[in-house]
Amino acid sequence: MKLFEKEIVLFLLSYLIAGMVGGMVLGAGLLLCNIANLRTLILASEDGFVMGFLLFSGLMLNFGSIAMGVGIMSIGMSPWGDD
Repeated sequence: MKLFEKEIVLFLLSYLIAGMVGGMVLGAGLLLCNIANLRTLILASEDGFVMGFLLFSGLMLNFGSIAMGVGIMSIGMSPWGDD
């Protein structure tokens, strides 16, 4: 793997990790605040682990891919608008 390829992979990986952390924070917030009785439903179910896994994996997948898209679209853009 060439040097510029490693830089691109690390760049996208950093955006992916940031998006996944954002998804985890949102999932934890949903459960902590018990939005729509989600925590109550998960804890009352005998398949609560599976439901929690599906909630967090879906959020992490979506937020991670959105963050990677933002990273890709921001390549070559200067924060001051000087192209």
